[in-house]
Amino acid sequence: MLLRAGLVRPLEADAAIDAQRVARAELRRQIAGLERQLSDALVTAFAQAAPGALGGEPPTPGERRAGCPRVLSLGELEAVRDDLAARLSDARARLTDLGERQEAARVLRERMLLEPGRHRFARVSSRELGEGGCGVYQVRPRLGLIGMFMGWWQVKLSSGCPLAA
Repeated sequence: MLLRAGLVRPLEADAAIDAQRVARAELRRQIAGLERQLSDALVTAFAQAAPGALGGEPPTPGERRAGCPRVLSLGELEAVRDDLAARLSDARARLTDLGERQEAARVLRERMLLEPGRHRFARVSSRELGEGGCGVYQVRPRLGLIGMFMGWWQVKLSSGCPLAA
């Protein structure tokens, strides 16, 4: 009698609701982890380089209904998770590329310091090295034209940023 009135749900419906609840909880856990990793990657990028080093635009929110909160469906939660995973993968690739470029600049600076004569007029900025400031390491002749003809080369570090206007 209660079953016909809709007051008591069958066991299958309870099991389906529980399975959906578990799936939602798992997707929310995955989304939270991906958001945490993505924010860590962005913080690393801001610490390593200028803002926007990872490129891209901020995420645009999905379709929203104005003024009414709602629970995302499983499909929408999966789409959010997949989007976050793609953005995280892209951010990690860009950070890896940035790290490789900085490492190459560090190697060049070390070679410039060891053998300035082999790297005539080479320049490496502090920004390329991932360091703060506006300094530039540059190989220059020691005494101008005379030093250039004599093979006297040295690495000079510029004094930094020009004064603000």
